[in-house]
Amino acid sequence: MTRYLLKRIGTAVLTVFVVAVLTFFLMRAVPGNPFLSEKNPPQSVLDALNEKYALDQPLAVQFVKYMGNLLRGDLGVSVKMQKDYPVTRIIADMFPVSATIGFFALLWAVLLGVPLGCLAAYWRGRGPDSALRVVCTIGVSLPSFVVASLLLFAFCGGIPGWKLFPTLFRAGDWRSYVLPCLSLGFYPMCYIARQSRASMLDALGQEYIKTARAKGLSTWKIVFKHALRNALLPVLTYLGPQVAFTLCGGFVVETVFTIPGLGRYFVQSISNRDYPVIMGTTLFLASFLVGMNLLVDLLYKAVDPRIHLGREGA
Repeated sequence: MTRYLLKRIGTAVLTVFVVAVLTFFLMRAVPGNPFLSEKNPPQSVLDALNEKYALDQPLAVQFVKYMGNLLRGDLGVSVKMQKDYPVTRIIADMFPVSATIGFFALLWAVLLGVPLGCLAAYWRGRGPDSALRVVCTIGVSLPSFVVASLLLFAFCGGIPGWKLFPTLFRAGDWRSYVLPCLSLGFYPMCYIARQSRASMLDALGQEYIKTARAKGLSTWKIVFKHALRNALLPVLTYLGPQVAFTLCGGFVVETVFTIPGLGRYFVQSISNRDYPVIMGTTLFLASFLVGMNLLVDLLYKAVDPRIHLGREGA
């Protein structure tokens, strides 16, 4: 196990480094400059700004300097959106909002998607199964901005008498979180339900399930105690990267509901060519993603003890 963990941690560090290299040079390869969008700036002002933020130096020098600062935990400062404000502080300020919405979105998606998928598998071919498949097909087909826009129209004044939630996001008001959480969690819920159904159908056909039925065990014990453990493995595989993307911000959903989260800020930083913010948020997401994938691998062992990790269990 120890050897496996060290190997995976090394792979994770290498992955983040490759992401940093690719992001840095691809970002600089795009024509433009953070300061060119200013209204007719004098050349002397442009030169001073480029010199201040070391953008006048060769790319190799900029990269070495950035990586050196990165090793010390310094992601630089914003050069455009919040000038001279540390990127680490920006992430610390924006991430909690995105993480709160993402957490509740995934929570309801898992708590609803897994049981629905299990029950649909048990009632295969019946009315509940058909209804779930229709809903899930629609859910995985609709883009998140369509779901968000429909909810915004329906419950924020578009339908007379149905203005139940505020149009603009207000931190601290629980009603402001309801529609974003529903919008962000609808696709994962539908996907998890479909995945759970397919996995449960496979699990219910195994010999140990037939033995459990022969022993006279109740339906709930067969489905939710014996079959569910094996059926959860594909769901865990999906949840690894999905947790990272959802907690770090649903870009489109945050834009529709004007949520001051990390996802919306990341999109704005790309438009503004704010290089340090782009680098910082990309590396943060990449680190979170590889960390969640490692956690999912460890959870495999907890869910199914027959799974061996690394060479030690082979």
